Formats: sequence, structure tokens, C-alpha cells
Amino acid sequence: MCGITGFVDFGCTSELDDLNNMTDALQHRGPDDRGTEFFSLEKFTIGLGFQRLSIIDLSKKASQPMWYKHWCIIYNGEIYNFEALRSELQALGHVFNSLSDTEVILHAWDEWKEKAFYRFNGMFAFVIYNALDSSIVAVRDRTGVKPLYYYWNDGLFMFSSELKSFHSHPRFKKELSKQAVLQYIQYGYILAPYSIFENTFKLPAGHSLTFSPQTQGMEIKQYWNVFDYYDKPKLNISYVEAKEEIRRLLLSAAQCRMVADVPIGIFLSGGYDSTAITALLQTGRTEKLNTFTIGLEEEAYNEAVYAKKVAGFLGTNHSEQYCTQKEVEDIIPTIPFFCDEPFGDSSIIPTMLLSRLAKKQVSVALSADAGDEIFGGYKKYSLALDLFKKISKIPEPIRGTAASIFSALPNPLLSQIFRNDAVVTKKSRLAQAIRNPNMIYIMDDVLSHSYAPLQLEELLSFNLPIPSSLTTISSSLASDVNDFEKMMAVDYKTYLPDDILVKVDRASMSVGLEARCPLLDYRIVEFTAQLPASFKLKNSITKKILKDIVHDLVPQELVNRPKMGFGVPIVDWLRKNPGVYLEEYFSPKALDAHGLFKQEGINKVLREWKAGNKSYYSLFWFLLMFQLWYKRWMD
Repeated sequence: MCGITGFVDFGCTSELDDLNNMTDALQHRGPDDRGTEFFSLEKFTIGLGFQRLSIIDLSKKASQPMWYKHWCIIYNGEIYNFEALRSELQALGHVFNSLSDTEVILHAWDEWKEKAFYRFNGMFAFVIYNALDSSIVAVRDRTGVKPLYYYWNDGLFMFSSELKSFHSHPRFKKELSKQAVLQYIQYGYILAPYSIFENTFKLPAGHSLTFSPQTQGMEIKQYWNVFDYYDKPKLNISYVEAKEEIRRLLLSAAQCRMVADVPIGIFLSGGYDSTAITALLQTGRTEKLNTFTIGLEEEAYNEAVYAKKVAGFLGTNHSEQYCTQKEVEDIIPTIPFFCDEPFGDSSIIPTMLLSRLAKKQVSVALSADAGDEIFGGYKKYSLALDLFKKISKIPEPIRGTAASIFSALPNPLLSQIFRNDAVVTKKSRLAQAIRNPNMIYIMDDVLSHSYAPLQLEELLSFNLPIPSSLTTISSSLASDVNDFEKMMAVDYKTYLPDDILVKVDRASMSVGLEARCPLLDYRIVEFTAQLPASFKLKNSITKKILKDIVHDLVPQELVNRPKMGFGVPIVDWLRKNPGVYLEEYFSPKALDAHGLFKQEGINKVLREWKAGNKSYYSLFWFLLMFQLWYKRWMD
């Protein structure tokens, strides 16, 4: 994988040294090579910077920035069907100087322009500069596997794979976006197009951006939207036919991601998603695949024992490592550097450890992300359906009364009835769900770890509307889309690119490892979205069609177990030994540095966390990660 960055400066104050500093900030993404192009024109200066992780065509011929005619590209990603595209372009008269997919993108753009985006099967974020008119086109892949940020303020346009590159430019203004802070505290991540800074944005997945220095104008277009496929009529296909087609697509997606000029491995958890990929690739293969897993001594979090059994059955070359509390605690201070923005998903810790383990043997690892979003594996989906069904049984005329009665119940009684303190913290949202049942609202506001407006009001020193909600985002889906599939579609468009894929990208890039995700092959989600919902969820069996495929490949008892999240009990560990965290990051001095949080609100979170109230565990972690991030990038 690689890192890209650059600028267009209408103040003409940006120099080559600024470009070099921006490029060097991304060295961890591409330690094998670097390159720059700098143009000092009459009305503006332009810079393009690149850090390379060599995966395909390791020669200097594949170095970037790369030119073809008047086009110059910097590119982060992999196009898995590049060989087929190259053959097609050669038939049209194109001549190639390298064996790289980078050169294929350049020629494809020259031949087909925007239509080329639809032909690419891969993960990519690239920028193409047109030397004839100095225009710039930036593009991000369909799902958002590869990141791309941009900044536009005071005559300076910048773009980069990571925000840290912007910090290296002297004219970058680090102005916090309070709306983004609010959204982060609500979800634990920041949804595109927002970023933690004002005037700074993520290019959304499946979008292109065209910037014209001549007019100082910007145009953003969407070329792919997963909602379009959920909106389509369902395919007239039998379950057996659908199962066979998904198996074929899974195998094709996995095989094309095995093309590289460096060693490749697989992240194996022993769950259905990673087992499917590993089993499909290892079956019939004489060469043993390299598989990797991280284990924990705590049984509730330990997937290593299951992964080892699957690896033993399939005959892979398996490596495992049991991480210690010390290793985990050593990683915590590094998270703000690699994530750039406040990031509250603690599973980035085992993902970073897993990436370190894999990097000892390989430079590319297949990761089985998106199985839950495509096939409906999250427990919250079935819980939301069940809760929605129960609420819907309440006669509409008395829902308001029922909600008022529920709101009036004493908190201790609620905790006793439901045997869960989370009901108390989400009382107002449960009441709202009773008044006006909405599936996405129930999934997002009632069942997720997002926090209620009342909690945010107690905590934040400012009051702003949340910039976007999942309920609002879901409203653009067709009204006849199944509720179960609405939840999957919304997660695919939000939680997947802005949390899961951020985690995988930053964790793998922290050690210069390329992570490839076969389940994110666009052919899989486009096909699966058009299947009947019952093929994915039937009789409370989630991921049914994927599970049936896996059961044909490995004994059912190896994988049929309760779903486990990929995480570590870090918040519990910190309760026992908080170390410097409470004193350094939650002191009045630390909070006064930005003034975003109320001291009494912070104190309440800390009290509840220390008391073992798990309803506040995520919020504590979100706040800790924000404080660490602020100290790293804003002090």
C-alpha cells in the first residue's frame, strides 16, 4: 500500500520543502520508495507527493508520480483486474512500459475518463493531474477501503491519505469542528464527509472530486452507491442457485487478491467470514497458506483456540500470538498518531498486534471484513427486529401514554426489570421508539453504543445538532426495502467505511502491511443486496447463506459458536490500573485546554466507569482517545 499527498496553492508560498515534509509524514504507509513533482506556475504552485509500499512490479518502472502523455498520477491501492484491463487497452493500441496496475489506471483514464471507475475492481484512492489545464481529479473506491482527505481554505487546496500530512504544511489551520466532536462522542468515529477539523473533509466512498485551479472551483460526483442495489427488485433465483453464485464470487474475489510479487497471508479468526476465505483458497491447493491470529488469556475474548482448530483442519501454515496487557497498554499512546482523528474502536489494538505478527512473514494479508454488513451477521439486527416487532404490537392510539409511563418508571426499577443498567441511560430513546417505532432508530439509537442527547448535554460544553444521523441517511433508500436490509445497507455505507475500514487501514499501515478484503469485492454486495432477505436471515439464523457455504467446506462444529467481537478487555484492565491516564488526561488542566467538556460531566463518566457500570465503558474509552488525540496533535 502507499501514501499520497499534495497541494494547489494560490498564495504561491508553498515550496518543495513543504511538499517533502508532507510526503515524509506518510513514510510508514510506503517505506520502500518515494517521489515528488513540483510545479511553480504563474498563479499557483502545485505539488504531488508519494510514498511507496512495493507490492506489484517491484522495479523502478512502477515508481510514482507516474506520467503518461500529459497525465500524472499518484495512487494508493490495488486494481485486482488490472491484467485484463491492460490486455483490453493493448488491443486498443496502448503500449505499456511496466507491469504495474498504476500504469493501467493512467491509460484507462486516458481512454475512458470517468467510465474507467466502473471498470476497476479493487481498493483505490488516486489523484490524476492534467498538465494541459492544471486540473486535478481525485477518486476513492466504491466502499472506501482506502482513505482520501482534502482541505480547502484561504487559497490552499490540499489532499492526502492521512491528516498528518496536512500538519506538515505551515498554512494548515487546525480549527476543531465542534460538529465532528459531537459526532465522535455520539458514535466513536466521524462519518464522511466530516473530519475533526474545519475546512477539512473525507472524500466519501464511491465519489470523485474534480478541482480546477483556473476557476478555483470544485465538483464532487457520486459514481457508485450501495443503496442502488438494495433498491433494485429482488432476483428471481432459487436458494441453491444463489448459494452457488455467492460461492463462485467469493472464490473469484479471494483468488484475484492473491496476485502479488511479495508473500501473502490471511487473518484467520475461526469465524465464518475468515474461515470462508481461507477454506475456499486452501481447498485443492498444495501450497500451504500462511494464516495468522491473535489470542487472549481471557476466554470471553479469545478466538485463537477456534482459529487454530480451523487452521489444523484446513492444513494452513498457522501462526498465533497471545498478547499481554503490557503489549496492549504500549499500543494505546500510538493510536492517535496512526489514526489522525479521535477514534473510539478499541479493536484497533488487536488489529495492530495482528498486523505486526503477519508482517514478520508477509507483506500482504487478506482480511475478511464486511461479512456482517453484507450477509446480516450483527446481533443488533435480530435484536432490533425483535424489539420493533414488540413495540409495534402496542396499539398506536396508546403509544404516547405507554411511552410516558415508561419514562416515569424509577431508574432502579428499570434496572431490576431488565437486569441491565443500559436501559436507564437510554430511557428517553426507548420512550421515543415506543412513540414512533423506526427500525434504524432502534438499531442506531437504542441498541448501539451511541449516546443519548441528554447524556451529551450533560457532558459537552456546547450545544449543536448532530451533523448527520443514520436514520436520516437511511431515508434515501426505497420505502419498500426490507427493514433488515435497510440496517445492513446503512451499516455498509457508514459504520463499515468510517470505522471498520479505518481500523484495518491504519492498523495494517502502521507496520507497512497491505490488507486486502475479498468480501468487499463490489460484485458480492451488488449480487447479495438483490437476494431475498430470507436467504440471509431465516428462523433467527443470521448469515444463513454464507454459513451454509462454510458448512460445505469445514465441519459445522468448528465454526458454529456464539459470535465474538474482535477486541480486548482494555477498559476493564484500565479500571484496575488507570496509571497516569486519569491524572494526565482528565485533570481540570487537561480539560481546560480545549474547554469542550464539562468537568461535572466528565466526573460522572469516571465515577460510573470506576463503579463498573458497563453502560459507560465505551464513553470512557471515547473520551480517553479524544484526550490522547488532542494532546498529540493540538497541544
